[in-house]
Amino acid sequence: MSLSRLGFALARPVLHGMNAEDAHRLTIKSLALGLGGTQTVPHLPVKVFGLEFPNPLGLAPGFDKNAEVPDAMLGLGFGFVEIGTVTPKPQSGNPRPRLFRLRKDEGVINRMGFNNDGHDVVLARLEARRKRGGIVGVNIGANKESEDRIQDYVLGLQRFSPLASYITINISSPNTPGLRNLQGREELQRLLDRLNAARKTATPMLLKIAPDLADEDLGDVAELTSGGAVDGVVISNTTLSRENLSSALQTEAGGLSGKPLFELSTRKLKLFHEMTSGRIPLIGAGGISDAASARAKLAAGAKLLQLYSALVYRGPSLIPDILNGMK
Repeated sequence: MSLSRLGFALARPVLHGMNAEDAHRLTIKSLALGLGGTQTVPHLPVKVFGLEFPNPLGLAPGFDKNAEVPDAMLGLGFGFVEIGTVTPKPQSGNPRPRLFRLRKDEGVINRMGFNNDGHDVVLARLEARRKRGGIVGVNIGANKESEDRIQDYVLGLQRFSPLASYITINISSPNTPGLRNLQGREELQRLLDRLNAARKTATPMLLKIAPDLADEDLGDVAELTSGGAVDGVVISNTTLSRENLSSALQTEAGGLSGKPLFELSTRKLKLFHEMTSGRIPLIGAGGISDAASARAKLAAGAKLLQLYSALVYRGPSLIPDILNGMK
């Protein structure tokens, strides 16, 4: 048994005995102190939107919202890390409790509400690690009380492009009222037009969409993005659906991630890939929990992969397990 596997086996009962958000904070603090260690993983290089990734498995945003531990997570074997979601102004998010483990389903429900330290603090952290290398993307969002949400995205793009390996435009969180409206055809066109008018660097720009889009709406997104308006699309964010769950906590409001999201997100990934005839690079996210589910995302059209929720149940040894299973 590896050190990381043993460490998680010992720590899991303690962490899972705590409130989910408190356990997450403790994990971040431990990683910041260097207690995560490193893991050896196979070299599985892939080049996507002009970047050379050491392997295709990345850490999804939400784990390291404020860029506190990107290098610790790269050390665990991830090929890339995406921090955020970051908004222009700091905000506390929704009231607690707002993070729930669905143990029987190996799922997670969150209604965090873009709680984060804001642009200034996160920019300073990224500046401090600028010379360390590694691919670190930045997921940007809009403040809940913003009068011009599109301008929030423009500002995020402009401020983070010099430091980020890539930027992800997150318009698909279900926890900021009205945010998903930006996925509608007219609003999305306005958003993309303003973002592209503001782009001053070659930093890749990605769009993250919801798995709950109707096929017709997904087709609109495919049409608007496959002509070069963005460099890639992430499929998908969390879902509001609650199908085939066993946990009593399934009634909690918020976005559902983890294993229960796998089938829906992978179906939408495959459909989007077909709609765009493979013309746009896709990141497959949602429900990856082992090598088989990772391979299924690649087979559905993904070039890169992201996970987060499975770490809650499997720990950091999941990373080499998946990559070794993908060789």
